[in-house]
Amino acid sequence: MNRQPMILVVDDEPQLLRAMKASLPAAGYEVVTASDGEEALARINQEIPDLIILDLVMPGLSGLEVCRRVRTFSIVPIVVLSAKGAEQDKVTALNIGADDYMTKPFSLNELLARIQAVLRRSSASSSISASGTTVISVGDLTIDIDERRITVKGKEVKLTPKEFEVLKYLVNRAGKIITHQTLLQAVWGWESTEQTEYLRVFINQLRRKIEPDYHHPRYIITEPWVGYRFISND
Repeated sequence: MNRQPMILVVDDEPQLLRAMKASLPAAGYEVVTASDGEEALARINQEIPDLIILDLVMPGLSGLEVCRRVRTFSIVPIVVLSAKGAEQDKVTALNIGADDYMTKPFSLNELLARIQAVLRRSSASSSISASGTTVISVGDLTIDIDERRITVKGKEVKLTPKEFEVLKYLVNRAGKIITHQTLLQAVWGWESTEQTEYLRVFINQLRRKIEPDYHHPRYIITEPWVGYRFISND
């Protein structure tokens, strides 16, 4: 019998914790809760969950600090669920290690879809790491990371070195929102983290080469004002 994935919900709203404990088990998840950052870290030290749903604003230790500390020792997926919906709040959380970000009030169905997507990506990444697989196929697109070879409908597509590095970075984190700053830093270095227009040009060039219809991207999705996400499943 397969173990149910365990989700730790961290929030200082008792009614939200009650709602999660009532709804998530029906979707096949075991739920544990914490009402502040200190309690969350104590629970994580006892047993690392399969996924963390984390509020940002709590008494004492903030959700951002919890995220920052967890990332020093674990890659457990973290979905931020917060009333703070400003662009900078999202960017900050994603840059320090959150995998996804939802604002309150929220749809339970959307939250469940986000949880499934994050867990699926985490599982796929683990499988690829364990098997050593470096060839990824999505729709008509095939990416051989070791050979640095890209084909669309069986036909090889030539990318510039920087285009390939951008695609490789997104593919290796498929399903996860990658902020402009994170992608710029990873590919171009610290000094380039504010050049979002420069990045937009590269993404458009990349889409023209790999997308079935670059006006309506299938693989590289824009997260408005925040960054990009590579979609690896149909």
